[in-house]
Amino acid sequence: MCDAIAVNGVYNSQSAGPARSDQYLLTLSCPDKRGIVHAVSSYLFMTGCNIVDSQQFGDQDTGLFFMRVHFSAEPPVTADKLRASFAAVADSFSMNWQIHPADQKMRILIMVSKFGHCLNDLLFRSRIGALPVEIAAVVSNHTEFEELVGSYGIPFHQIPVTRNTKPQAEAALLDLVEAESVELVVLARYMQVISDDLCKKLAGRIINIHHSFLPSFKGAKPYHQAHARGVKLIGATAHYVTAELDEGPIIEQEVERVGHEATPEELVAVGRDVECQALARAVKWHSEHRVLLNGTRTVVFA
Repeated sequence: MCDAIAVNGVYNSQSAGPARSDQYLLTLSCPDKRGIVHAVSSYLFMTGCNIVDSQQFGDQDTGLFFMRVHFSAEPPVTADKLRASFAAVADSFSMNWQIHPADQKMRILIMVSKFGHCLNDLLFRSRIGALPVEIAAVVSNHTEFEELVGSYGIPFHQIPVTRNTKPQAEAALLDLVEAESVELVVLARYMQVISDDLCKKLAGRIINIHHSFLPSFKGAKPYHQAHARGVKLIGATAHYVTAELDEGPIIEQEVERVGHEATPEELVAVGRDVECQALARAVKWHSEHRVLLNGTRTVVFA
């Protein structure tokens, strides 16, 4: 699997501060050539906008250019008006682009099976405002966490899955995604393989977390396997879901060093912590429109 590219800000005109209703985020990727930054900044100037923060990256390997601009605009400017007027600039550079209000929380759906640490972490972070998301629903193929989810006032849906009912279960999930206007699906230790068809329909909009060791251990009780091999690093990887199992573009990774004295149970506890951290950061960055796909990699403007 390929590492994510973390990119620091290169331009900051003023302190970002809390997002307001007149602030927007522009993200774009396109073939790299001269004049892109000038065209974007000129457009914003001519439309009376002010750049709050701008980050950019040109990938010499793929020949693509990536940019994220946080800017403010005076009323009566709206996101729809900005999108309509920016289209001509975008077309001239063959841009893949989006404009979002900076204060708009992303609607997400969380999926979980019988391991609830990542679910519990995301619920709490959302409740205290540490994640810019609105959790529209939680889906599980079991019922263990129905009471927990209900305590947060969030709808819980059980969608059982068997080998014979997987198509119907995934169809029900897609219906829920559409009905709830879900922008991102988060697999918070959801222990079912997603079909190729569902991966395609949710491409770039579904994130998974899994344990990641050096070496990597698959199958039952991976932390016990790691203990048997004497691993020194416990890791976790948050990535976009693709048809290639656990091989999607990486958004974030977290590791923790462990010693020879650690028991399998202690490795499991460390693993829970790093999984929560990596997944929370990936969800946060995606929700803030900081992650841009770059083939099998990602550009992360963190």
